[in-house]
Amino acid sequence: MKTARRIVIVGGVAGGASAATRARRVDESAEIVLFERGPYISFANCGLPYHIAGEIEDRSKLLIMTPEKMWARSRVQVHVNHEVLSIDRSGKTVRVRRGDGSEKEFPYDKLILSQGARPIVPPIPGADLPNVFTLRDVPDMDRIIAFVEARQPRTAAVIGGGFIGLEMAEAFHRRGMKVTVIERLPHILPLLDHDTATHLENRVRGNDFAIMTGTEAKSFSAQGVELADGSFIPAELILLSVGVRAEVDLAKRAGLEIGQTGGVKVNARMESSDPEIYAVGDAAETTHMLTGARTRIPLAGPANRQGRIAGANAAGGRFLYPGALGTSIVRVLQMTAGCTGLNSAQAAKAGFSFFSSVTIDASHASYFPGAKPMRIKILAEEGTGRVLGAQIVGEDGVDKRTDVLATAIAGKMTVFDLESLDLAYAPPFGSANDPVNTAGFVADHIVRGDVATIAPEDWKPSGEFLLDVRENNEVAESGTLPNAVHIPLGELRDRMGELPRDRKILVYCHKGQRGYLAACALKGSGFENVANLRGGIAQARLNGL
Repeated sequence: MKTARRIVIVGGVAGGASAATRARRVDESAEIVLFERGPYISFANCGLPYHIAGEIEDRSKLLIMTPEKMWARSRVQVHVNHEVLSIDRSGKTVRVRRGDGSEKEFPYDKLILSQGARPIVPPIPGADLPNVFTLRDVPDMDRIIAFVEARQPRTAAVIGGGFIGLEMAEAFHRRGMKVTVIERLPHILPLLDHDTATHLENRVRGNDFAIMTGTEAKSFSAQGVELADGSFIPAELILLSVGVRAEVDLAKRAGLEIGQTGGVKVNARMESSDPEIYAVGDAAETTHMLTGARTRIPLAGPANRQGRIAGANAAGGRFLYPGALGTSIVRVLQMTAGCTGLNSAQAAKAGFSFFSSVTIDASHASYFPGAKPMRIKILAEEGTGRVLGAQIVGEDGVDKRTDVLATAIAGKMTVFDLESLDLAYAPPFGSANDPVNTAGFVADHIVRGDVATIAPEDWKPSGEFLLDVRENNEVAESGTLPNAVHIPLGELRDRMGELPRDRKILVYCHKGQRGYLAACALKGSGFENVANLRGGIAQARLNGL
């Protein structure tokens, strides 16, 4: 009789739990054992900020799976409060410290590492104070809630403006605190381009929700945060959210290869440098779907899918992981920001010749109540128009469009394909031309070059005749760019005699559409040197013009 395959999994949550259940579905006879260092095998770590905020009221909703349920449903032996101390690769065993403190060796045929990542705690004086926290798991969440309920803090500071930092800033704000987000880099959400992040910052800043960028914390105290410039931010509660570091100590001691990003280097089968050992989730270094570059993307979605593939392969399957795009979304107060694929810095580093287009559209039919403006930035390859990345900021419908564009990138679609996508439409949900279609239209014009365009980030004024074609009320409200001449679009054809034919004319409006129409009219009327400023004055000002 054939001996049952023994699969040992180190760590639960998204990667380990999905690996265990997938392995069972592939091999019903396998012996599957999962060791979890903490008290919970599988919890909704992405839901922790929302329980702190009070939006998820029932704490038990976060505890997705228990050892008893895992055994009943999948016959997986789960041992919580068990820490794997070492791996003997030659003997194919792991040494485990059990909950009672005793140690024991367990054999394996296949081993899956899913240990995740731990929050980085910078060496800042005061980081160990009782009012300074990090958030990784349920016990961390419980400590934060206990502090909030006992102390009733009125002020909070979040160190780090990434996804978790912003989610926690929102949570504290919902609990009635005045919040300050402190980010060392020039803008929050480093995955976004500067203009997109600045647009988001401008929309959410307020008297009780401050964002400080380009500055660092120097020290912490019970009263708040001293910054490097000597200023002081009052904060009775401080959360550190400056990034995570892969949990790879166990893998290092076992001699597994660690990749350039600090994760366990794996191939498409999720195998480490030892083919009997797999790694998944935040601690695994995989590849980017677009560039093939080595990357580590600490997100729940990739961790879950990597776990499924590793679990299936450990049980005898032959599955490959195609890489990740890093598709992400975050809500900040009334705004939502989504991104997928490459940002400008990543596209340049990967060697792409690319351009960007920016459109501002309504989340659904503008005549239907509740329509909100949505800003979409697309990065596409020069010449081919292949979509490389997208960044979206708005109050409604951002999730849908982010997912559509992530699918387009995965499918190697072009901006020409975006134009003809047949997307669902009814006035409460979208427009006859969805914002994704419109983004395709604008990017198509740039690729084809039917009207010349200039990106604000690339423009340096050099004697052009700058033409503002917005309406009178818009100009009265927000002014013009320096030295611009204002002629509303509706008056342009009657006033073309006021325009020079011996100078380049650079046209702009609020967001680009009327500028395009004006450029077409001028070009059709014999003006040979005409260009439209992409994204209009809104984009120009985000780029400091």
